[in-house]
Amino acid sequence: MARPVTLFSGQWADLTLEDLAKKVSEWGFDGLELACWGDHFEVDKALADDGYVQTRWDILNKYNLKCFAISTHLVGQCVCDDPIDQRHKSILSGRLWGDGDPEGVRQRCAEEVKNTAIAAKKFGVNIVNGFTGSAVWKNLYFFPPTSQDDVNKGYEDFAARWKPIMDVFAKNEVKFGLEVHPTEIAYDLITAQRALEAIDFHPAFGFNFDPSHFIHQFIDPVEFIDEFGERIWHVHVKDSRVQLTGRNSILSSHLDFGDSRRGWDFVSPGRGDVKWDQMIRALNRVGYAGPLSIEWEDSGMDRDWGAPEALKMVRSQDFTPSQVAFDAAFASKD
Repeated sequence: MARPVTLFSGQWADLTLEDLAKKVSEWGFDGLELACWGDHFEVDKALADDGYVQTRWDILNKYNLKCFAISTHLVGQCVCDDPIDQRHKSILSGRLWGDGDPEGVRQRCAEEVKNTAIAAKKFGVNIVNGFTGSAVWKNLYFFPPTSQDDVNKGYEDFAARWKPIMDVFAKNEVKFGLEVHPTEIAYDLITAQRALEAIDFHPAFGFNFDPSHFIHQFIDPVEFIDEFGERIWHVHVKDSRVQLTGRNSILSSHLDFGDSRRGWDFVSPGRGDVKWDQMIRALNRVGYAGPLSIEWEDSGMDRDWGAPEALKMVRSQDFTPSQVAFDAAFASKD
């Protein structure tokens, strides 16, 4: 099908957009998915300076790169999270963190996500990917006993905060793709359905499909594609590997990524447990024709070596579906 293959810039935010664009162009990528951190795409500048957006396109065009989506994972995380603490301060700009009052942080971040939709329209893309955060993730393990009333309040909080955001997205003809992910309001198929119901199936709300977050939960990514194909706005190519030894667990034992004792870890695409052939077939089946955006994360591999390898893997797997049955040619003309 020759879908465009892009690189998500979030893990490369230590580089300027110019330096990163030069690299990915030389490697053969079709484009970049720009993160709204580092200097790659700054929402406040996009809205304040009429010339800023053109500077982004000037760099992309210089290296023959396209952009189909921007991403606001770090800010989106802070819209619903409870608690808000020093971890959030480490991922936010000073203007969004402010005095650190939790509700103030949530409200400023909600306004920033709305502004991101406006900036995306100004930039000329109609997809913004990101996280939502969650007020109930901290209640994942139900002890002390957690009632469904407690959980429902979390989904009500999500709806109250995100419906007004989605209205701004719809007004600007931009869609939001939640990356279904542990710590978000949706982290598997059941919670994804619950999130859709909570937000009344808002037409601007869908998913940035990333199979790597399902693997260590023992969820088949193909099931998610088959269930929510019409709501998949964008696709991340990322891989993970389960490495249970009988001594560790999928809860990761409070160990950092890259620690070999973890029960699972992210690895370069093609080196983990994602079955890419099955995933591509499922995306073909639901008619997804958008970009495949490599989100490269592997603590054990040099990224300048791994990203080009991942690109080759994706190119080798992304095939066009057949328009005829394989045995159609067996039929006699006589």
